[in-house]
Amino acid sequence: MSRRIPFLILGAGPTGLSAAARLAECGAGEHLLVEKSDRVGGLAASFRDARGFTWDIGGHVLFSHYPVFDALVNSLFAPGAMLEHTRSAWARIGAHWVPYPVQRNLRHLPRGTAWACVDGLQRERENRSAPPDRFDAWAVRAFGRELADLFMLPYNRKVWAWPLERMGVDWIADRVAGVDLEKIREDLALERDDTGWGPNRTFRFPRSGGTGAIWERLAARAGRDRIRLNALPEKLDTDRRVLRLAGGGEVPYDHVLSTLPLPSLCALLLPSPPDSVRRLAAGLEYNTVHVVGIGLRGRPPEFLRGRSWMYFPGDECPFYRVTVFSNYSPENVPEGPYWSLLTETSASIHRPVDAEALPRAVMRGCMATGLLGEADEAVSTWTWTAGHAYPIPAADRDRRLEEIFAHLERRGVQSRGRFGAWRYEVGNQDHSAMQGREWADRMVNGGQERVYRGAAGA
Repeated sequence: MSRRIPFLILGAGPTGLSAAARLAECGAGEHLLVEKSDRVGGLAASFRDARGFTWDIGGHVLFSHYPVFDALVNSLFAPGAMLEHTRSAWARIGAHWVPYPVQRNLRHLPRGTAWACVDGLQRERENRSAPPDRFDAWAVRAFGRELADLFMLPYNRKVWAWPLERMGVDWIADRVAGVDLEKIREDLALERDDTGWGPNRTFRFPRSGGTGAIWERLAARAGRDRIRLNALPEKLDTDRRVLRLAGGGEVPYDHVLSTLPLPSLCALLLPSPPDSVRRLAAGLEYNTVHVVGIGLRGRPPEFLRGRSWMYFPGDECPFYRVTVFSNYSPENVPEGPYWSLLTETSASIHRPVDAEALPRAVMRGCMATGLLGEADEAVSTWTWTAGHAYPIPAADRDRRLEEIFAHLERRGVQSRGRFGAWRYEVGNQDHSAMQGREWADRMVNGGQERVYRGAAGA
């Protein structure tokens, strides 16, 4: 048996790496990160394909709710190594491109459709019934039937791949732009755009190495010699405080942080959790995202050269979002005239996807939506499946989490991160990093943890 490790961390994504870096910063004693894959970063890892294209697991952008996180990222990069962008996001509705947020830029729709959306908003403003507690009904109440049917409902069905009537509303916060009916009327009459909403209206991206470069650098600060890659946890014995690894080997520990998906963590535990806890964890809902990257020779069409990403609510394509990934950094593509598109397609038991056939369907969708033409030459196709992509904010989620977390705390286990906390509203890179940092501060200094419970701006 190995010597006892004061701090054991399962998973070397943003949460685990940030926890380890904070422990090292505090001089808190030895720590060890155990990671099942061959690289750090988790869902924020990056890849370089054989043709020299860099890819992320989805269209990640870096923005922050926390000065502490900003300072951390700044400390990792030399001046000029992070590129700054102003968001240019659009939605394709029918044959029309509408700036994001759609609800604030209705003038780009046909005139009759735009004013019908305004009328629908007005009707809902006059609705005095109790606020809905399910997302589908909430979307109609918040945006009116016309706009909900045009964009909000079909887009969210694609991105979540889950029945919207089973989703709650407590997660929305700064994830969905609200509406000011009088301003919308004024902007429509004056043909004026309103594109400045949201925390990601400006964002940063590494010049080289993709999003994963952030977490590779943080791994170096946390200590590469304290990260064990290709190490698959088999059982976590909370009585003996020992992690057993697949293929042999044990790691005794004093304190443990898990960033694994909660159902996976509960399946590892010894002694096994009560049946009630296992059922609650097994019932937590999530979707899968299939990422298809297309590397292209030449230059993008003029209308794509300044765009960041685009949303697709329609059935003419399988993907819900496409990022012009070469716009994020010139080093995301090989030298020469090349550009790239990064597409995301959600799947679940309610919306299955044929992963093998998806690249061809994506190409057809790019043609159907005008992103690509017959003359465009694809020279590389990269695929990745994120088995756990979005934790679904189901209506009964918080009730489940309360009982699960209470059991884990009794067993001396903390679970944090995008799927460790299972809260989409605090599942971005900055949120996840702060969850790890706050856990480390709690262990070392007795600090309070706020972010993992859903305090997005704490």
